[in-house]
Order: sequence, then structure tokens, then C-alpha cells
Amino acid sequence: MTAPLKPRQAAKRQAILAAAGRLFMAEGLSGTSMDAVAREADVSKATLYAHIASKDALFGAVVTERCDAMAREAVALAGHGTSLREGLARFGAATLRFLVSPGTLAIYRIVMAEGPRAPGIAATFYEAGPMAGRRALAAWLADEQRRGRLDPTVDADVAAVDFAGLLRGDVWLRAGLGLGVPDDAALRAAAEHAAAVFCRAYGTVQAARTA
Repeated sequence: MTAPLKPRQAAKRQAILAAAGRLFMAEGLSGTSMDAVAREADVSKATLYAHIASKDALFGAVVTERCDAMAREAVALAGHGTSLREGLARFGAATLRFLVSPGTLAIYRIVMAEGPRAPGIAATFYEAGPMAGRRALAAWLADEQRRGRLDPTVDADVAAVDFAGLLRGDVWLRAGLGLGVPDDAALRAAAEHAAAVFCRAYGTVQAARTA
């Protein structure tokens, strides 16, 4: 188990990740060097490499930090004090806000542009991004299952994949194509629609009564 970083070390790591995120979004992966990250973060190269060993690992760390924070927020907003449908709508709206944010779209475009030349980057992104969010949703759905709101015969991991597919519809596609970022009302409406369809497929009678 990795020992927690001391406050000064944690602050330096955070500065490195923030600097790398800015540079990746502005210059792309191939256009960003470790030297540039060290300068942007105001740390030595030795300090940079002491925290993160390579540019690919640094990209993965940036993605992981962003996606972990999003997943924690989405799970907290969903909670378990409301209906399955409302909880999913809250989770979905938080997820969509994250997906259509400029930073997330910039990272996604980097992966799409540079992934064919560097397959490891695509794999890193997939594991640290979509898969991390899916695991968080699956864990939340499993808790809902134990509360009797989700069909007990359903695999929570499969259900999480299905909800993610419902969520990433036209709203996300248009944002990704640069055709405009929807407002919060549109994101909430898209999340509510995905939640309603999901609950018709997987919700229990108890869930329907509390929707």
C-alpha cells in the first residue's frame, strides 16, 4: 500500500497535474514535453520524475484525477435517499456536465487524434476514464439492488454499461462535434430521459412506486 504523501509533496503533485492538464489541453499530448510541464509547474525535472515517471503516466494521472473527482461528486449527488429514477437522473446530469466540459472534450479529442499512433494512451484513457466512472456507477447500482429498487437478477456492471449508453446520446455527440454545449436544463432533461428508460427496463415494482 502506498503511503500518503506529505502536505508539501501533495501540493507539488497537484501543481504538476494542474500544469500538465493545462498544457495537454493547449498543446496536445505530442506537443507537450516533460520539460515544459516542469517549467509550468515550477518544479525541477528531478521532482517531476520523482512523482511521475513518464509523459504517458502523467496523462493517465491527469485523466484519473479528473474522473475520480467527477465520480465522487456524481455518487454523492445521487445518494440513496430518493428513488432509483431520481438518483440516476442526478448521477446522469453530473456526468453529462463533466463530459461536455471544455477540459473533458479537449482530453477526449487528444485521445482520438493521437490514440492510433500511441495505443497505450487510448488504453490508459479508457481505464482511467470511462471504466472508472462505470465502476462507480455499478457500485451505486449494486447498493440500490440491495435496497430492493433494482431487479436482483441484473448484473450491476452490465446495467452500468447500459445506462452509460443511454446517457451518451445526441447531447454528448453534438458537444463533441463542436455544435454547441447544452445548458443545464438540457443536460438534466437528457439525464431524466435516460433514467426513465433505464427504470422501465430494470426497476422493480418498489422503485416504480417511489419514482
